[in-house]
Amino acid sequence: MDYPKVCLRRGEEAGVLKGQKLIYDNELDWADDICTDGCVVDVLDSRQRFAARGFFNSASRLAVRVLTRDEAEPIDRDFFARRIRAAWQTRQTLGFSDSCRVVFGESDGLPGLTVDKFADCLSFQIACLGLEQWKETLVEILAEIFAPRGIYERDDLPVREKEGLPQIKACVYGTVPEELIIREHDARMLVCIENGQKTGFFLDQKENRASLAPIVRGREVLDCFTHTGSFALHAASYGASHVTGVDVSEEACAVARRNAELNGFDNVEFVAENAFDLLRRYYDEKRRFDVIILDPPAFAKTRGAVEGALRGYKEINLRAMKMLPEGGFLVTCSCSQHVSRQAFEDMLLSAARDAHRLVRVVEARTQGRDHPVLLAAPETQYLKFFVLQVF
Repeated sequence: MDYPKVCLRRGEEAGVLKGQKLIYDNELDWADDICTDGCVVDVLDSRQRFAARGFFNSASRLAVRVLTRDEAEPIDRDFFARRIRAAWQTRQTLGFSDSCRVVFGESDGLPGLTVDKFADCLSFQIACLGLEQWKETLVEILAEIFAPRGIYERDDLPVREKEGLPQIKACVYGTVPEELIIREHDARMLVCIENGQKTGFFLDQKENRASLAPIVRGREVLDCFTHTGSFALHAASYGASHVTGVDVSEEACAVARRNAELNGFDNVEFVAENAFDLLRRYYDEKRRFDVIILDPPAFAKTRGAVEGALRGYKEINLRAMKMLPEGGFLVTCSCSQHVSRQAFEDMLLSAARDAHRLVRVVEARTQGRDHPVLLAAPETQYLKFFVLQVF
């Protein structure tokens, strides 16, 4: 098939040739007059040679989302079916089954598409105009591959507006219950696909939550920004003597309490309070914990917000370090894509210096293996996760 053409500026070819999946509008020299927003285009290098094929949108800063670098590969139903089957095969090979991220956008060769599996239901998000035009086909493919009870569209993403798309929440196949139960390791948790965070639940920390097992047994744990209690529940399941979970949302705490009941834990409490205020209050009250977990929401959603985000990260980490005993453990995270790992480590070192504590790294991780990192697309590695021991 002959696709409309766009051409890269001289000197802008390197990113595409090394595997980057996103081409910005300022990297393009020209586009055919017949290019329409959402259409598939061939990307040419500055010498007019084929470089890639992808979705075009002149209304977005992300002008082209690259789908393939194989000139002989058409973009059709079979293309999407192959990519989704390959993504699911990889997850199965890695041992995922009950609940996991099935498709992680660029990392699975489908930029703009996220698909999560929660037990026997699927939830998906589409973040680009080109994929939106294939939505019905994508739902058909997902139904064929997974035979799910239901598929839910969680397209309430602000980024869709930048693509000229409306925000949508709807069950598009079968039936999706108001709540369902998933299992993570030794814990069971309620998931609300329609109104939960992201596509219904934070799956990217699944493997990281298991890292609590060797450090919490018999210890008192404080879990800040607990949301619906996933880290707190894992701490309890791994033998913590007592766990306090904190979240600013009473609604989230209510679900967390139900999760504790679901698992039969009577040594877990949840407090609806701003974590910044609670850490200050607990420090003033000389409250001490053996293990403190900090898993805040993204403090920096734009590059311009990084400086303020690092101040926020430093405040909570410094207070946590001061509250830990000799040899205590700090589990600390950042899901802010714009905060680099080096910047996060530098912040931790600065916090340790100001707290007059010596800190060593016991473990450093990123998002789970069902959220694979594409080396050519550094934006696919967004999660920083550290287990620190404080002296």
